[in-house]
Amino acid sequence: DEAKASTTIKSILGSLSNVVQGIAELRNSYGSGHGKDAKFRGLSPRHAKLAVGAASTLAIFMLETHKKK
Repeated sequence: DEAKASTTIKSILGSLSNVVQGIAELRNSYGSGHGKDAKFRGLSPRHAKLAVGAASTLAIFMLETHKKK
C-alpha cells in the first residue's frame, strides 16, 4: 500500500531529524570544546561509531535526494 509506505517513510525521516538533535547534544556534552578540563573523557568508541553511522546514513540519504531532484 503506497499510502502506508509514505506514512512509514515520513516517520523514519522524522526519526532521522532526531539524530541531528542527538548528535548536537552529544557534541555539547562529550565534544572536546567548551573548556573541558584535563580529566575529561569523551564517548566510548561504540557510542562514537553509533553517532558517526547515524550521521552518515542521514548524509547519504540527503545527497541522494538532492541528486534525484
